[in-house]
Amino acid sequence: MTLDSRYDILFDPVRIGPKTAKNRFYQVPHCNGGGYRDPSAVAEMRRTKAEGGWGVIFTEQTEIHPSSEITPFIEQHLWEDKDIPALARMAEAMKSHGALAGIQLAYSGINGPNLYSRDVPLAVTGGPILTFTSDPVQARTLDREDIRDLRRWFRNAFRRAQTAGFDLICLYGAHGFGIFQHFLSRATNQRTDDYGGSLENRARFLREVIEDAREETRGELAITYRMSLHEDGPYGFSNAEVRDFVEMHGDLPDLWDLAHGTWEACSGTSRFKDEGAQEDLVRGIKALTSRPVVGVGRFTSADAMVRQIRSGILDFIGAARPSIADPFLPKKIEEGRIADIRECIGCNICVSGDMTGAISRCTQNTAFMEEWRKGWHPERPRPKGPSTSVLVVGAGPAGLEAALQSARRGYQVTLAEATTTLGGRVARERLLPGLSAWGRVADYRTGQIAPMTNLDVYRDSRLTADDVLAMGAEHVAIATGASWRRDTVARLHLHPIPTDPAMPVFTPDDLMAGAGPSAGRVTIYDDDHFYMGSVLAELLISRGCTVDLVCPATKIAEWTTNTLEQGIIMRRMLDIGVNVIVNKAPETIGAGEVTLACTWTGRTETLPADAVVMVTSRTPHDTLYQDLRARQGEWEAAGIRSVKLIGDAAAPGPIAWATYAGRRFAEELDQPDDRGDTPAFRREVAALDPLPSRLPA
Repeated sequence: MTLDSRYDILFDPVRIGPKTAKNRFYQVPHCNGGGYRDPSAVAEMRRTKAEGGWGVIFTEQTEIHPSSEITPFIEQHLWEDKDIPALARMAEAMKSHGALAGIQLAYSGINGPNLYSRDVPLAVTGGPILTFTSDPVQARTLDREDIRDLRRWFRNAFRRAQTAGFDLICLYGAHGFGIFQHFLSRATNQRTDDYGGSLENRARFLREVIEDAREETRGELAITYRMSLHEDGPYGFSNAEVRDFVEMHGDLPDLWDLAHGTWEACSGTSRFKDEGAQEDLVRGIKALTSRPVVGVGRFTSADAMVRQIRSGILDFIGAARPSIADPFLPKKIEEGRIADIRECIGCNICVSGDMTGAISRCTQNTAFMEEWRKGWHPERPRPKGPSTSVLVVGAGPAGLEAALQSARRGYQVTLAEATTTLGGRVARERLLPGLSAWGRVADYRTGQIAPMTNLDVYRDSRLTADDVLAMGAEHVAIATGASWRRDTVARLHLHPIPTDPAMPVFTPDDLMAGAGPSAGRVTIYDDDHFYMGSVLAELLISRGCTVDLVCPATKIAEWTTNTLEQGIIMRRMLDIGVNVIVNKAPETIGAGEVTLACTWTGRTETLPADAVVMVTSRTPHDTLYQDLRARQGEWEAAGIRSVKLIGDAAAPGPIAWATYAGRRFAEELDQPDDRGDTPAFRREVAALDPLPSRLPA
């Protein structure tokens, strides 16, 4: 296939100061949970994007100095010269296929608690540290000498970035996290000197640093500025003031990188944000400057990208999450393979890797952050091993991925699904309020499977152990999923509680099947703490029910803090009339009421209810696997070399855990199995510096 002429404009070269990008695909800075801890993993991830055709590729947030670091989050460091080699490896990887390599430099100011460095935090205006974790630390206000120091620290970072081989520098002043936004915003800048007050004064520090950057790099590197489009509140840096600022300083940076307000707003999940959600905030800014403009919007549609360019809204198509879901998105558009694009579903599991200090992962792209650690590639399968045939039982997210990746490797694959619908839990969850984009998990895989000649799909085929033994497949994956429990057993209750059989009790599976209450007062008990409880509350409200959402934690959907949704979910629940009850859990369930106990004091109260919905834990469907294990003595005669239990059938988790399990099954076919005696991935261990000749007494 060849490039559709409609998309020619996406592949125009565009100049950014002294550099020229080969096309308009611009991977904006994004974190990944690897940072300074996993430099080779992060570099190889960026190399994959270079191979995929991106014109500009950026690092994540890179801290320039230990006086502003955001432990427990694991970001990159450029504190001293010894940080250069790891970043140089990344720059080389980014440029390996003709992309420009960019580094985002950050000084976090009022957001940096310095829990690792123990330095006193410095801020534009001192006060309590503003973080996700409410650290009990305050920052000191920068004095004039501090500002001179800070400019020098940025100069050091510019020199090191140039030495490492980067083409572009991004100054981070977005999402409320960067020192430049702190200077610009009256919410965080309450100074009365010539760095405060008027917009001209508040922009002084940014002007000085950009001048320093051009001088330090001899004008050889492009300087970009990433800024928030809108900050809420009476003193926030509003969209109107942003436009005044750009008009006053239109030619200050070589490129304007525009990001929607807070991180939660900029990287909102598909449940709450549509593709191109920030367009109204961006439209018209390009007319205020002669410099190119890049913006984001979880763009996955080539037609939507073209419209952004042709209508004069953007010069570059910025992407973080879409570049994770499909690093080869530009190349697939260029080659006319639109149907092969692995579209981002906007679930923010990628974000959760950074938020938890873990390695990031992607529901759609199972190779993300495993390119170096495991040698996985999002597009190129490794050759098959000596065996030939694979049977996958169950066509949910784990089974679909296992079948697809096994077939891509060259195995002859049979996929058996007990129902008539492929997709498993995804086929059901995509019908819930706000989760339609999640159906892309099934759509992409079924679309890729359809033309394969070495993969046969059998629907309405519920297999027994006898069936599996008779099929003669050498490798068997049991991906039969799980069901939600109908009792309170989860994190708080490890055993069922007394329940009157007269009370109708439902599960998420019941509601997704169309059953459950359509009127009356319903208690949802959520001890899952992810999205399901609040989504079902929306569903029941839409059916006409009155909903009490009960949670034993201090806030509902508490794990969604890691996907940037918790506050949005709470607002949604209150807006639609859900009665939110936290720090409580059912103690007994009667015929027309639920007795709740305070999780702190044990004090009880009675809540009237016509029905109860339990969102607690799930029971794996592993009966077929256990039956086969019991008959392991028959495997050799049946030609079976391995049987693996994968996905929710092994251990229920988020959809990303299931697709990863499917990929791992396929990748490990015909590989030696040491039963976990060694890690299943590569890792880097910190090198030891020589001991000082004399230790402190």
